[in-house]
Amino acid sequence: MCIPNLARISHSLIYILLLGILVSCNQEDDQRKVGSEGMENAEYNMDAIDQYTYARPGEAVVTHLDLDIKVNFANKKISGKATYQITNHAEVNKIFFDTKQIDIESVTIGEEGKETEFALVGYKDFMGRKLEIAIDPETEVVNIYYSTRPEAIALQWLSPQQTVEKGQPFLYTQSEPTYARSWIPTQDSPGIRFTYSARVEVPKELMVVMSASNPQEKSANGIYNFEMKQPIPGYLIALAVGDFRFKATGPRSGVYAEASVVDAAAQEFGELEEMMDAVEKLYGPYRWERYDLIVLPPSFPFGGMENPRLTFATPTIIAGDRSLVSVVAHELSHSWSGNLVTSATWNDFWINEGFTVYLERRIMEELYGASYTRMLRLIGYQDLESTIELMGETNADTHLKLQLDGRDPDEALTDIAYEKGALFLQVVEEAVGRERWDDYLKNYFDKFAFQSMSTEKFLDHMRETLIKGDAALAKQINIDAWVYGPGLPDNCPVVKSERFEVVDEAVVKWTSGENAETLGAGEWTTHEWLHFLRHLPNEISVERMTELDQSFKLSNSQNSEIIAAWFIHVIKNNYEVAYDELEEFLVKVGRRKFLAPLYKELAKTEANKKVGIAIYKKARLNYHQISTVTIDGILGWEDIRYLMHD
Repeated sequence: MCIPNLARISHSLIYILLLGILVSCNQEDDQRKVGSEGMENAEYNMDAIDQYTYARPGEAVVTHLDLDIKVNFANKKISGKATYQITNHAEVNKIFFDTKQIDIESVTIGEEGKETEFALVGYKDFMGRKLEIAIDPETEVVNIYYSTRPEAIALQWLSPQQTVEKGQPFLYTQSEPTYARSWIPTQDSPGIRFTYSARVEVPKELMVVMSASNPQEKSANGIYNFEMKQPIPGYLIALAVGDFRFKATGPRSGVYAEASVVDAAAQEFGELEEMMDAVEKLYGPYRWERYDLIVLPPSFPFGGMENPRLTFATPTIIAGDRSLVSVVAHELSHSWSGNLVTSATWNDFWINEGFTVYLERRIMEELYGASYTRMLRLIGYQDLESTIELMGETNADTHLKLQLDGRDPDEALTDIAYEKGALFLQVVEEAVGRERWDDYLKNYFDKFAFQSMSTEKFLDHMRETLIKGDAALAKQINIDAWVYGPGLPDNCPVVKSERFEVVDEAVVKWTSGENAETLGAGEWTTHEWLHFLRHLPNEISVERMTELDQSFKLSNSQNSEIIAAWFIHVIKNNYEVAYDELEEFLVKVGRRKFLAPLYKELAKTEANKKVGIAIYKKARLNYHQISTVTIDGILGWEDIRYLMHD
């Protein structure tokens, strides 16, 4: 049972009374102290309570971070100092930070560095420990001296063998959702925004990039300086250290990657400028100056991570034909939805991802046409149907507005936020018309730039400025059913694809016994192949599997989406001819989207589970902790420990 803190309540009341004065009077002062772009818009949504932070932004909140750190690969540690400029709204005598897997060495306050008391208090799953720091009512600067632990979940330390070039080590961070606190002591909430600068020292053979202004060449002495002028939440602070190169793709875009990958990456993502132009035309200016992308080693657990100015991307989206660039369109769209206007809490996650999927598909429609986008929408709809079926149609986790209730947000955030969120916005578009909806979104991103957004705040704004009391329109949209109800409401848009209808005919032909080479699949896109593979029967004879495999070389496909979908059938039908290729894929690729379904399929029978654990024994060290936590749960930790130590 949680007992309310009366002092906390009284401080919040004081803050509410002073809020109008602070917002109007402190904007100029904040901008003078921080030199930020957009800081004048940054507001803290006091109606949204983030259960995953110890910070109390209504009392004392950070506004700027100066980070001075050294990266030590030998002991797998980052050490240094985090200096925060703070605003003590309520003139309290303590400020609170989030930490996890971090050692705090000392804390000082003020420009003069006066020593002060601090304490690490308690521990909660998925939150770590609360750092309490004694301050004075007039304190404006807090200096935290710290070092990370080797097991810090945000830090992925790679040996040279785990990189593509195999010559130098590599480090990258993954701070979303609540992992920034494991490499920087911070106020780690999506509703708390601050600017930052950084000085990072690394071995001189390596290069550093961050979600900030970035170098395009190596420093001679291994020291790099960064600045992020726009206020961002802590989960968007990112760092990558390695032996990589830069190649421009346009006047304000480019790619970083290891030497043998950079040319292919620049070719694959050569449409970055066109994508940026497409979104700007629809929803207003790109506010982050540059948009660069870094291709990380294969262990990266996600398709992409939308770190401002520098998207982190998996090499699995390099297919050689730009067929998987919708992932990049998605991460770019976050420059408006998610990074510019950010969900206030992880319960409001759909505010980030539903909007972003919607924007992503508008980009793809601009570049490749409506028929291409209808394929993307239908694949997303199929994924959503599968998720709802698995979770149960009445499960509260199928609501857009979530109630995570202390669960690990990384495990609880599903594609409901992505696909159901995008469908809801599609419903609104169809109800009000695309032109009117686009005008609304453009104004929305402008009005709430560099602010946090709760579900309730968004819905209030939409009712006030878009629906405007039109009862018939409100009934047509059916907001409550979409946002606060389970499953898919009755007014869910019908998603169809004429190109998939042709593929459906090919499925019927092949399952009826026709030869694979007669299907006309030579010109299929990745999405058509996915639709075909997803709609094959569960039971296929070895002879038919062999015929399909030999016709299209599926077991050796260089397209990660296609080969992962094919391997599901390989496992289901014990097509052991392809088990070597399956093992090679699982050892090489660390993207959780592919790993989890394949290990789940392997775990369904005792024989295949032993195969899966044997593969995992070889692959586990190549995976990020985010992936290993998931796979440990799928295979069963006791079974893994027993078989991994044979």
